[in-house]
Amino acid sequence: MTYENLGQGALDYFPCRYGKSKLLFRGPRKKMAGEYIAMIGGTETYGKFIEKPFAERVGEAMEMECVNFGCVTAGVDVFANETPVIDACSKARVTVVQAIGAQNMSNRFYAVHPRRNDRFLRASTLMKTIFREVDFTEFSFTKHLLTTLQTLSEERFGIVRDELKEAWIARMKLLLEKIEGKTILLWFADRTPEEAPESGGLGREPLFVDRRMIEEIRPFVTEVVEVVPSAGALAQGTKGMIFPSMEEPAAHELMGPAAHEEVAQALLEPLSRLI
Repeated sequence: MTYENLGQGALDYFPCRYGKSKLLFRGPRKKMAGEYIAMIGGTETYGKFIEKPFAERVGEAMEMECVNFGCVTAGVDVFANETPVIDACSKARVTVVQAIGAQNMSNRFYAVHPRRNDRFLRASTLMKTIFREVDFTEFSFTKHLLTTLQTLSEERFGIVRDELKEAWIARMKLLLEKIEGKTILLWFADRTPEEAPESGGLGREPLFVDRRMIEEIRPFVTEVVEVVPSAGALAQGTKGMIFPSMEEPAAHELMGPAAHEEVAQALLEPLSRLI
């Protein structure tokens, strides 16, 4: 079952498209006829399993239309290459850009699906040279690929990880340069940018993104808002989330309604000041 489809216990996300974009966003579809706020990001911005994600909470609190351009498992490529989304963000009073992980984007080592960025498509000649023993036809998802490479050789995996970090910086700068108007970079994670993202397996979301990378792109945004939900919010786990039983493991990987409320509250002051 994909996130656009309904099943027992699933939310209706009212999937919709904007303009000529082929991407499905969370609805109901907004008119964008007057003043509005745009929000782009990954699964957290989309609000998977969340009845009222932070984008909707911000819109209600500010009494202004807030357009949710979040995409599940999105990488930076989704937005940097999507002209209808860039145009809509450029017309917004402010655009909030979530700092998403670096694993789901095309780079010198591998290519991902242009819309479903967590789907691995193919390895480059360079990747095949570095990991000669790997049959890349066995992989469909980026995390499976990267986890396998890390297990095989931490040293060689480090080369790939470093490439992803630099590609993330370059791609984020490109995206932010395309968006006209004011922008807020949003850090929404259960760790600070200083905490080592590589501790334990691939690490914690947003994968591979650290303080140095945030500071590299700071000059390209109007403001940076960092939100690490409180211990109380994180302790609630899946409380208040809506999901079918088969998706419970995925729900445990995400933060719940209380965390979304804290993000919304953190965004209200800077947004009010910038609008």
